[in-house]
Amino acid sequence: MRLLQATAQPGRCGKRAYLASYTLCQIRCLNEDVDGSCKNVFKAWAQRTQPTEHPLRSDPDDPELLLHIPFDGAVKLKAICVIGGSGGSAPSKMRAFINRDDLDFAGIASMAPLQEWDLQEDNNGSLEYPTQVAKFSGVHSIDLHFPSTFGSDQCEIHFVGLKGEFSERQRRAVEAVYEARPVPGDHQVPGDMQGTYWNVS
Repeated sequence: MRLLQATAQPGRCGKRAYLASYTLCQIRCLNEDVDGSCKNVFKAWAQRTQPTEHPLRSDPDDPELLLHIPFDGAVKLKAICVIGGSGGSAPSKMRAFINRDDLDFAGIASMAPLQEWDLQEDNNGSLEYPTQVAKFSGVHSIDLHFPSTFGSDQCEIHFVGLKGEFSERQRRAVEAVYEARPVPGDHQVPGDMQGTYWNVS
């Protein structure tokens, strides 16, 4: 397990604090203007402020985005960092749902998020938004809903960072024998115990 430091309140983001253990090829986003552009916002911390050639943008007339991020194992998520676009296009609110792979806009309209945050415009990634950690343990996937912006009709995101503790999935082969019906000859019982119960202590 890799321990990643988190702050108790919004503050400076640590250089080596962010998870790289998501399944990039399986990240997807509803209402993105260019298919697959959601993958471009996941990059190294040192590159967070570098221009993103194809940032994540919503449909030009609808700022709402729903970003699905699956992990390679179990995560205790402690904080999230988001860098949005300029000119009022950064997301102004973020809502989180965990361990679901079937969410869409219709579904979340009637669901309470596990947690939600009012965001600030942050062009250099200096702010992080702490989670209620007890609610974000054993996270295998997270959906981040960005319902609104700071005035623009199109939402734009350049970087998403996720901070916490990560445990890899354990893959072990377990040897087991299954029988359709018992075969008496395979279960020998001492003669003096035939027809009686075994004592278990």
